[in-house]
Amino acid sequence: MTRRLLLSYLALALLVLAGLEIPLGYVYARGETSRASQSVERDASMLAEVTEENIEQGRLDALPDIVGDYATRTGGHVVVTDRQGVVLADSDPAARTGISLAGQPDIARALNNQPTVTTTTDGDGRDVLSATMPGSSGTTIRGTLRLTYPLDRVSTRVHRIWGALALAGACILALVALVAYSMARWITRPLRTLEAATTQLADGHLAHPPDATTGPPELRRLATSFTRTATRLQHLLQSQQAFASEASHQLKTPLTALRLRLENFEPYLDPRAHASLDEAVGEVERLGRMVQGLLALARLENTATTPAPADLDMVIAERVTMWEPLAAEQYVSLDVTGPPAGQVWAIPGALEQIIDNLLANALRVSPPGSTLTLHRSPGGELHIIDQGPGLSAADRERAFDRFWRSSDSHHDGTGLGLPIVRHLINASGGSITLRPAPGTGLDAHIRLRPATARPHQVQPTGEDFGPRRTRGRRTQTADRP
Repeated sequence: MTRRLLLSYLALALLVLAGLEIPLGYVYARGETSRASQSVERDASMLAEVTEENIEQGRLDALPDIVGDYATRTGGHVVVTDRQGVVLADSDPAARTGISLAGQPDIARALNNQPTVTTTTDGDGRDVLSATMPGSSGTTIRGTLRLTYPLDRVSTRVHRIWGALALAGACILALVALVAYSMARWITRPLRTLEAATTQLADGHLAHPPDATTGPPELRRLATSFTRTATRLQHLLQSQQAFASEASHQLKTPLTALRLRLENFEPYLDPRAHASLDEAVGEVERLGRMVQGLLALARLENTATTPAPADLDMVIAERVTMWEPLAAEQYVSLDVTGPPAGQVWAIPGALEQIIDNLLANALRVSPPGSTLTLHRSPGGELHIIDQGPGLSAADRERAFDRFWRSSDSHHDGTGLGLPIVRHLINASGGSITLRPAPGTGLDAHIRLRPATARPHQVQPTGEDFGPRRTRGRRTQTADRP
């Protein structure tokens, strides 16, 4: 922003200077040419009077000294003729005298008592100012005088003034640049500190608040407001993190104790109450998983990291190896198809959690004898396809809502598995959609960014989820609505 402000100030100053100096230069150039023309005309008239007097008195031998002295002093070229147009004197020593110039237009007009002032070219091709005057007394013409003055001398003076104007403009621009740079730095200092503060806040900790003591009043107020807002956000985030940390310890202990007490009742209860006891223990376990899911989501949302390249094919192979024994217990086969997917961007540990959650969901609804397919595609695409009952279009729209469970579900899920999956995928810069599988079942389509693309910055991370066993029966942290 400093550079843009500086350029805008310099552009404005340049426009003002151009609007002032260019017309001034043109006016000076025209004035200089006009003054030179008037000077040549005046000098030619004076010399014409002097030479006419010498011709009248018969002092023709004085004419070369007169025109030579003038040419030496001014750099002009003087030619004097008699009343027949024959050259009597020439300031150029190499020029010939005695030749007739009566046929030249300006000499012919001067012999008719008509002066001529014009711009023309001399014998060397140079531009010159030419003034041809009659040497007369009244109506008596005794001769003519032609005075030519090179325009390159006028051009030299014009170029000199243009150079002076350019130098003055450069000095003014340098001064404007110095002042503009100081002003731009002063104006943008709060913005620079504000940018650094927002970067720190995005990383989760504001160590250096923006400077609210310098800069324009509007930016100082903005910096003050940002600091107050950032402080409030930090306080809220710290409170949320403290709650998540404390709740993970405070809630697990009583839930574990409650489950153990319920299990200890089993020997003392009537056998007809064992079913209700199992249901109560199951609900306690479900409550424990729900608490763990909520705490996991809280930690995911409060922790930041940057995606890194990960080998999707290797993770798929590892997770399939881990889940195959559990799938075999349900008589479900796991099948990996498609060409290698390659490297993808993902936050550390996210791929394992995503696949574990989706495989747990799919196994829960897969009937015995069915196949659970993991179909991969180059470019970071993965389909996890089951042969279960599937979901309606309305249910697929709500499947990623927290705590939402399908009305026809008969499992003890918490409704947090798919929200966790979507959070991890979005944090890795990808996307997930649920589609109906061919025939029956559900197709969870995951699209991740190939490792050749640029990763997103500052994204949440999570914790590990995987297949576990509890009290002799299989449970998963993920669940299908």
